[in-house]
Amino acid sequence: MKIRPIRTDADHEAALREVERLWNAAPGSPDADKLDILATLIEAYEAKRYPLPAVDPIDFLKAHMEATGRQQSDLAALLGSKPRASEILNRKRVLTVEMIYKLHSAWDIPAEALVRPYHDAA
Repeated sequence: MKIRPIRTDADHEAALREVERLWNAAPGSPDADKLDILATLIEAYEAKRYPLPAVDPIDFLKAHMEATGRQQSDLAALLGSKPRASEILNRKRVLTVEMIYKLHSAWDIPAEALVRPYHDAA
């Protein structure tokens, strides 16, 4: 397969098949380089073709906590107090830059998912 832009679903399918074929390429080999380039092209095509909807930061935080088995007490430990965690989850306090940084650093939550504007309950 010649590497070229992915413009159609057929191109996408062909690129996915090629990635599957190259999956166990030896690091540093020409096939590994090709795999890396194809993965980048596929990611770009999928982001354009199937954009993710904007998600409310608090809904995202709650979903992340559920998916990773974290509780409100874990959030409280990270943010420094139980009332603060409760206020965040109940939309009575907005996330600060410092809180977003802590969530990003400690829990690997993409910062861009938390910096969107959202409505608080106040």
